[in-house]
This record gives sequence, C-alpha cells and structure tokens, in this order.
Amino acid sequence: MKKILFIDRDGTIIKEVPPTYQIDTIEKVNFYPNVIYFLKKIVKELNYILVMVTNQDGLGTDKFPEKKFWPIHNHILKVLKTEGIHFFAVHIDKTYPEENSSTRKPGIEMLKNYFHYDYNLKKSFVIGDRFTDILLSKNLGCKAIWINDPLIYCHKLFEKKLSLDKDILNKIVALKTDNWETIYKFLKKKNHIKYRRTTLETDIKISIQLDGEGKSNIKTGLGFLDHLLEQMAFHSLINMNIYAKGDLHVDEHHTIEDTGISLGTIIHNSIKDKRGIERYGFFSIPMDDCLSTVVLDLGGRSFLSWKVKFFREKIGNVPTDMFFHFFKSFSDHAQCNLYIHSIGKNDHHKIESIFKAFARALRMSIQKNKTNKLPSSKGLLL
Repeated sequence: MKKILFIDRDGTIIKEVPPTYQIDTIEKVNFYPNVIYFLKKIVKELNYILVMVTNQDGLGTDKFPEKKFWPIHNHILKVLKTEGIHFFAVHIDKTYPEENSSTRKPGIEMLKNYFHYDYNLKKSFVIGDRFTDILLSKNLGCKAIWINDPLIYCHKLFEKKLSLDKDILNKIVALKTDNWETIYKFLKKKNHIKYRRTTLETDIKISIQLDGEGKSNIKTGLGFLDHLLEQMAFHSLINMNIYAKGDLHVDEHHTIEDTGISLGTIIHNSIKDKRGIERYGFFSIPMDDCLSTVVLDLGGRSFLSWKVKFFREKIGNVPTDMFFHFFKSFSDHAQCNLYIHSIGKNDHHKIESIFKAFARALRMSIQKNKTNKLPSSKGLLL
C-alpha cells in the first residue's frame, strides 16, 4: 500500500505573496527555504508518493486568467522535476471559498480515488500552511504537518478558526514547523517498520529503518549472534532493533531459525512494492585469511546456494551448522536468491566476513534509484 504526501503549493512549496495571494507573475515565485533539497531527499530515501493539492481562487476568471497561471505553475513543476521531484498527480480547485465547493479544500471530491486499497491513508500526511489543509487531513483520515511560519500573514477568519478548533489541532497535527529539514527528519523517523513473530518456542520483536545510519540494539540471548547482527546493521546502514526470547534451555535452534525468519519477513514487508530499488546486490569482503562473497537478488524467488565449510562445532555460543539454517530461513521469507561463498581457515573470520558481505549486498539491493520503476523487464516481480 502506497503512502502519500498531499502537499499544498502556495505557502508550502513556494512563499505566499499578500495581499492578493495570487502568484500571477514569475517575479513572485520564491521557493520555501530548503524545500527543494529536502523534498529531493524525501523522494529518494522515503517511501512516499507526492500529490499536490492546491486552491487557486477564481482561476480562469478575469481576476485570475489561466494564461497567467499555467506558465508559472509549469515552471514550478519543471524546476522540481529537474531535481528529481515528481508529483504523481496535481489537483487544482478554481472556486472561491464562498462557493463551498466539495472539490475545494478541505473538501475531498477531487481525492476520492485515493480511498482505495492501493493507498495507505492512515500513514499518509497532508503538508500545508492553512487551516483548510489541517481539515483536509482530518477528512482524508490521515495526519497533518502544519507549515506554521509566524511571519506569514493570517486572515482574521483563519485566526478565528484556529482559536475555535484547538482540539482538532491537537488530534490531527503531527508536526508544527516552518522548517523543511524538520519535516524530513520527522518523516524519516516515521519510516520504521515493525514485525513480531510469536510461537510456543520463541517471541521475536524486530523494528528496522532501511534508510538509517546502521544503529542497532540487539538482544537474542546469544552473544555471538548479537555481534553478527550488529555487524549486519552497521554495514547495511539499516537501523535495527531485535529482541528475541527463545527456549535456549532446550538449544539454540529455534531462536536462530526464528530470528532469520523474522528478519527475512520484515525485509520483504519493507520493500513489497519494489519500485525504484536496485534489486541486485553483490559484495566480497576479505578478512585476513578469509574471502567471502555474497550475491543477492530480491526478485521474489527463494533460493540459497551455500558454499561454506567450518572446522569448529561452535563459534562463541552459536553452532556453526545453524548459519546455513539462518540464511536459508532469511532467503525463504525475504523471497530472495542468495549466493554465499567463503574460503579461509579461521571460522570466526569466515562467518563475520560473510555477515559483512551480506550486509553490503543487501544495502546495494535495497538502494533507491531515480526511475521509480519495477526492476524487471517482465513488468512483474513475485
């Protein structure tokens, strides 16, 4: 399900110009500070589609002829597109407030197509500077990010509405700011994905942030497994929290297997759409006497090729035969092809270099490109 940022234009992407508030000359186009830089980062790093929703009072009338509007509007979109900022759709209402049109914000007549199972409105946001944007988010069933610039002129009617509807503000407004960097950081934190797997043998809780910095908090009850997963988080740049409570009084099998299953599942869930990802990853890591190579395809089919031999029964408190099982569980539930080959004498170096190479290959495969296309010439990935 796609998450949407419904973004207002005037006062949000470009500055408003009182007293008429009409952007009817090119000289009036003044982009909001840092909006292009941080919108570009949002498009590149976060999983949202952009939809512009704007009220343009009296557009098409003698007071605001379309021949003045469209060259300027298209120029704004062209500047954004040049920086890789593409809008999935642009919705423009031309009516006056007193007409009370159902197509005018906060009305949702223009946006009915988004009430569809393809879109996740609960995790979407309206970004705008007006009270009508906040009410629009309420009517859509999502939250609002309020561009609240204290220097922006507010109509008396607008100020009156704000004083009367503080309860709505508290319930609907998720963030109030006049800074696009703050908006980007807020949305990035919201990009956490959670998964929990509970059986009679284990209870696994995982949260990840694909576009992270490699931070981790890992507690599985198996010290060496914690170390390897921390290496995976660090080298993949995936923020990762894993808490595993398993029947270690029996043995390590269930905890390691279910951690692999859960990690594969959450990676699969986080890239279900797969549009715009690189899909393939490959990396080799040398570590003293060892050389490990991992090749990964997130194409939707499960397969593991494992060419690794260990000389020890255990490394730390983890049985070496469980490493194959961990990656097999991951491959099955992430629905990926995974090729792992390692040579060397030191088993500790061998498995650590495998996890590092795996992390780098995963990082490469989930990386976003500029196309936003499905990475398949068939037009379909399972």
